[in-house]
Amino acid sequence: MKHTTTAIVLAAVLVSGCATNDVAKPVRLASATLQNANGLPVGTAFVGGLGDTLTLNVAATGISPGPHGIHLHMVGDCTPPAFTTAGGHLNPGGHQHGTDNPAGSHLGDLPNIVADAGGVATLSAALRGTRAEVESALFDADGTAVIIHAAADDYKTDPTGNSGARIVCGVLKRG
Repeated sequence: MKHTTTAIVLAAVLVSGCATNDVAKPVRLASATLQNANGLPVGTAFVGGLGDTLTLNVAATGISPGPHGIHLHMVGDCTPPAFTTAGGHLNPGGHQHGTDNPAGSHLGDLPNIVADAGGVATLSAALRGTRAEVESALFDADGTAVIIHAAADDYKTDPTGNSGARIVCGVLKRG
């Protein structure tokens, strides 16, 4: 009897080890081709989601080494060279700017993106808010832009983070 019980337990463990785990994969909701002030492509941005969390993933080249502010902007328009057509930061809740701001931050606030010595910069950042709130803001009637700035964001100066000129821009498109 003892050997039969051991055999059954061993068989159950082995069979369960052979079962596949269906791991949920993030769904890509939006993408953008990033362009520099000359209109040349320099990278990509993707928004993906798993459950109620949405993440922005960015990869860019040709950026000066060091930290740079990066934000979601409220209009999906990247007319070079200054990209001012993208408007201000995406801020559907009317909050102040910066994660270090005592009054809180807004949806467009992101951690600085850091370019290495070769000018390659990558970032993966969770977007603030529920999936429904973020999707509603990203995909409103005038769209959303991803902008990389010339200088680092100081995480507190309202409304821009003191991050300098807009040097890279991409319009997020659903899908």
